[in-house]
Amino acid sequence: MTEQTDQLSPMPTDWERALAVVAHPDDLEYGCTAAVAQWTDEGREVTYLLATRGEAGIDTIAPGDCAPLREREQRASAAVVGVRDVEFLGHRDGVIEYGTDLRRDIAAAIRAHRPELVVTLNHRDTWGGAAWNTPDHRAVGRAALDAAGDAGNRWIFPELAERGLAPWDGVRWVAVAGSDTPTHAVDAGPGLERAVASLLEHRTYIEVLTDQEPEDYCRSFLTGVAQAAADRFGGRPAVTFELLPR
Repeated sequence: MTEQTDQLSPMPTDWERALAVVAHPDDLEYGCTAAVAQWTDEGREVTYLLATRGEAGIDTIAPGDCAPLREREQRASAAVVGVRDVEFLGHRDGVIEYGTDLRRDIAAAIRAHRPELVVTLNHRDTWGGAAWNTPDHRAVGRAALDAAGDAGNRWIFPELAERGLAPWDGVRWVAVAGSDTPTHAVDAGPGLERAVASLLEHRTYIEVLTDQEPEDYCRSFLTGVAQAAADRFGGRPAVTFELLPR
């Protein structure tokens, strides 16, 4: 993989509402929430939409017990960075299928919340060619990209209008977090401590993921990711996005 040296542009600021669409609890917290904290500090409205409740994510806890636990942790995590509205679609963790059902669910949320910015996670096959991405991330990321267009077309999913969800063609960008080809960034410095605290709310998951002390793990991971982008963002630690205009 070729090292990228082009400077990253600042993310647009001329928007009011964002919808962050990911597969699982903790997906946003692994590198994106320092940006979310900055946005909510600026008075912007950010809503989280999760395809699953993360019920298959902890081997030692059965899905029926795990789902409400992870939902509680996600709501607490979101609150740390100023996000009050967290919604779950109820797709099965680990076996999400890309298709019209998923696109419809996300398009419905876009119509309901009317964001100018949609945020999602890496939808490509790999993480920079080094590690295979999960089926859930690929399916939800692709569906979010497609649903941004579906939401504005009255002839796609007309049943949504019958539910009172009028078409919304106001999505101006989709920002892909965790992309290996980022184009834009947000200064991670102001929101980094809250990002650490936000990830730490997923304590049950983190404690089975690593033997490292949870706060040390969260801080070292997020600091490392943010610092890795600094050379391309004026020396400042950054949250990076691949910004796809619509």
